[in-house]
Amino acid sequence: MKLGKLLQVGALSVALGLAAAAASAQTLTVGVRGGPESMDPHYSALGVHADAMKHVFDTLVWSGDNLQIEPGLAESWKPLDDTTWEFKLRKGVKFHDGSDFTAEDVKFSIERIPVVTGPTTVLIYVRRVKEVVIVDPHTVHLKTDGPAATLPNDFVRLFIVSHKAAKDFSTKETAAEGFNSGKAAIGTGPYKFVSWEPKGDLVLERYDGYWRGKGPWAKVVRKEMPNDSSRLAALKSGQVDLVNYVSSADWQALKRDPKIDVSTADSVYVMNLQLDQRETTPKVYDLDGKPLAKNPFRDAKVREAIDLAIDRQTMVDVVLEGLGTPNNQLMPKDFFGWSAKVPERKPDPARAKALLAEAGYPNGFKMDLHCTSDRLPGDGAICQGLGQMFAQVGIQTNVNAISRTVYFPAQAKKEYSAFMNGWGTLTGEGSYTLAAMAHSNSPELKLGAFNRIEYANPKVDELLQAAGRELDDPKRRSLYEQAMDLIMADRAYISIVTLQTVWASAKGKLKMAPRTDEDTLAFFITPGK
Repeated sequence: MKLGKLLQVGALSVALGLAAAAASAQTLTVGVRGGPESMDPHYSALGVHADAMKHVFDTLVWSGDNLQIEPGLAESWKPLDDTTWEFKLRKGVKFHDGSDFTAEDVKFSIERIPVVTGPTTVLIYVRRVKEVVIVDPHTVHLKTDGPAATLPNDFVRLFIVSHKAAKDFSTKETAAEGFNSGKAAIGTGPYKFVSWEPKGDLVLERYDGYWRGKGPWAKVVRKEMPNDSSRLAALKSGQVDLVNYVSSADWQALKRDPKIDVSTADSVYVMNLQLDQRETTPKVYDLDGKPLAKNPFRDAKVREAIDLAIDRQTMVDVVLEGLGTPNNQLMPKDFFGWSAKVPERKPDPARAKALLAEAGYPNGFKMDLHCTSDRLPGDGAICQGLGQMFAQVGIQTNVNAISRTVYFPAQAKKEYSAFMNGWGTLTGEGSYTLAAMAHSNSPELKLGAFNRIEYANPKVDELLQAAGRELDDPKRRSLYEQAMDLIMADRAYISIVTLQTVWASAKGKLKMAPRTDEDTLAFFITPGK
């Protein structure tokens, strides 16, 4: 081959190599522990679902890095009277199909949620809304069922869908097909839907008309990889650029790896043990394995014994390798409604055994403990740790750490007796958590939607209802703190640890600010060079 021809071939090879490198630099590939449950943003309240949805759909109110509320699709909001909020909507926003975002889409989205929501219901985000009144294309009045001081906070997870694109996909029978195929998965977010494989890849492409400006990546691929070791191996081999939820077993070694950048943040998620309060419960047995005739968890002495069996500091130091802090209540410290009066929980196995004997179980009993294995960092490990601690006081525990896709539907059907999962106070204040988990289940009041243990304390209900109507912040805080004191004293909910979250990426390749809500959002991740 002549020299000129060789030079031409060489130049072409270099050009192709540069083009490939440029294309690669425009693609962000993320290995995530959990992906969406569906492409319908109104199907699930799980954090991993919302994390994915925020790429395609926008919310009315935005939650900042530290849970501060900021304008989203709504530019401003204000109460007009005790039961009316006015929201002014952002003008000039376009959906991915070029149609205009208007008040019709807000009304449609709010009214759609009760119809299509799944077992981990998103109804909690719109529970206070009684009626949506369209004033003009960019103004809505939201009529509430009473004073609703925290309504804007609830809207951080109110995803807005196109009323035109989704109008034929707003029943439980049609929603999945419409959104999962992409026909209805048309939002106003920074990325457009390309394809999604359940338990596999979510592929997105940049929406250049996004109202915040163009995103930093032309293409985003989110690979669902629930196995921690596989996810980390994919990072080290260059198959992915970034991974979330680095396990406690790996993060110390990663910090010393010169090829890896590690980011750590305090999390909004608290791991809570929940004890069924029905008269009979299905997953508790005598020492011969026969179902117990009565539910031992209804006995306050048994619940206290279980609480005293838990060594929270050991759980943090050993099980989580330091990735967390001991916790004694349903929200992280200093959140709105967290109470300084709840006493520190210290382990006392001897006292736990004595309480079990006083309750009529001198030799203990057997129980099944259920938890997720693939949702939050350390969930399965914490569950195993609990099983060992309970065994030391005489409660023989069969630990079932299972996929969230199995766990949450069964939890919603109340198939478990003792179970553990994380809950994040995503709005930073008590109404979000306490009204959903600790109020007795009341569909007519739209309270207690996540109370899966039939916990009921009339005084707690009274306090939570009063707090929901109270517009004065100090008074409302006091009401939530009083409720928290009672809830934690009852010990039907036993809080264990507040988690910390770790992300890892190739050295110098990316820049990102860790978020308290643990979201991994491509729009806010930029190339490192």
